[in-house]
Amino acid sequence: MDSLNYHHLRYFREVAHDGNLTRTAERVNLAQSALSSQIRTLEERLGHRLFERAGRRLELTEVGRIVLDHADRIFRTGEELVATLDRTADTLPPLRVGALSTLSRNFQLNFLRPLLAARTVDVILKSGSAAVLLDALKSLALDVVLTTEPPSSLLGGDFTAHRIAEQSVGIHGTPGRLRHAMLAELLENEPLIVPTESSIRTGFESLVARLGVTPRIAADVDDMAMVRLLAREDMGLAIAPAVVLADEIASGLLETADFDLAIVESFYAVTVRRDFPHPVIADLIGR
Repeated sequence: MDSLNYHHLRYFREVAHDGNLTRTAERVNLAQSALSSQIRTLEERLGHRLFERAGRRLELTEVGRIVLDHADRIFRTGEELVATLDRTADTLPPLRVGALSTLSRNFQLNFLRPLLAARTVDVILKSGSAAVLLDALKSLALDVVLTTEPPSSLLGGDFTAHRIAEQSVGIHGTPGRLRHAMLAELLENEPLIVPTESSIRTGFESLVARLGVTPRIAADVDDMAMVRLLAREDMGLAIAPAVVLADEIASGLLETADFDLAIVESFYAVTVRRDFPHPVIADLIGR
């Protein structure tokens, strides 16, 4: 099968967005007959009609809409390639961010807020497991990965883990559940929502061992969004950084217990060494 001619595809894209063959021919400085020939050749190659006439306008067929969607993505990718390699370009390529699926949505928003407020660059956010995201980072499919742990050396790759934040872990819940004078009493008598995230879980297990208590664990949760939801529904007290429940705490729906758990969760922005890093990365991670 012959390969696709991208000149034909580009001319099709121009006509599709204009909706008028004559106007496109004038704009691209090409004879209308030559432009029509380019479109016909593409239709023959694909085996489908791409346009139907509606008065003076050209309307896309169903296949035409499918082809236009692919054409837009193909040429947008080409534009991003040029922008990535041309460090003097006015238009920045999208920043592709990977975030651990269990990571607090509030933390992700706080990290990206400067970019979202400035509106100088589009952000593409992908969530997943650490292994999948780091593999995508290593293959340059992502620009940065947000996680709570630095990558293991066993994964290989020239990773750099930048610690961008560190937050104390506390106990958060509805006011009625926090009326205990002693931490040990609270842990033994109130249902607890405990994340499975390793640093929090390890710190929590160390805490209850040190206090010599058997906690009432209502839920082991691997998603901070679910920790937040369960705490909102008063299913128990959440063991988490305050940022996870920032909105509920600010509104007064939930409160934070006045106990120091001596548990800290760190947040990392992981990058990989590359000759052409995204231009906003250095400022975003504070280097």
